[in-house]
Amino acid sequence: MRPQSIASRLASLPAEARKAALSELTGEEAEEVYADWRFWARPEQLPPAGRWAGWLVLAGRGFGKTRTGAEWVSWRVRSGLARRIALIAETSADGRDVLVEGPVGLLNVGPQAWRPSYEPSKRRVTWRNGAVATLYDAREPDQLRGPQHDTAWLDELAKFRYAQEVYDQVMFGLRLGDDTRWLATTTPRPIPLIKGLLTRGDVIVTRGRTRDNLDNLAPTFAAEVLTRYEGTRLGRQELDAEILDDAPGALWSRR
Repeated sequence: MRPQSIASRLASLPAEARKAALSELTGEEAEEVYADWRFWARPEQLPPAGRWAGWLVLAGRGFGKTRTGAEWVSWRVRSGLARRIALIAETSADGRDVLVEGPVGLLNVGPQAWRPSYEPSKRRVTWRNGAVATLYDAREPDQLRGPQHDTAWLDELAKFRYAQEVYDQVMFGLRLGDDTRWLATTTPRPIPLIKGLLTRGDVIVTRGRTRDNLDNLAPTFAAEVLTRYEGTRLGRQELDAEILDDAPGALWSRR
């Protein structure tokens, strides 16, 4: 039986006892807790239990989708479940600036000893155990023809111009190992692919709103963005992650 981690023991304590215990940690112990995503994450940011093919996170802006994706990839690498990973973003710049080098990208999550190296010219992220992630540009679905993977992360899938084509190529390439998984993190749009995934029995769907992560967002964001857009059509999509089928101003609604 694996020993319980420091973070797990702390999480089981009442709030006051946990606060006191945190203040008594050694530097090494504090680093371990800081790097343990399970201690800080909200339940909906942790991977679902059991067997599933895909995990679809439909959430509003600022929910923590990127952190969720990066921590999931990092965890699978450290667990030995991921050896060849596909990282797909709307553009190559998004992949570099958000998924890899961003504040909560792959270079900045997980234990310090497990932080990967990045070779921009090769679109490659490499971890110390030999696991490799390759960046792909969703504007070029054919990039995904040929390569094989055991893990895939599609970020902002609903924004992809060729969403169905990209998704199909990712599925064709997920053929390594016996535990292939994919994760899509996105603010929803009413495209056929997203609607289809919602009906799949082998896809776990997690929904979330911007307000779920308000404690970690700049106060000005709440003052400006939430006040201005909550309750509007745009706010319902971008903040509350609703899938809006009806065209604005249409004479008849779908219902």
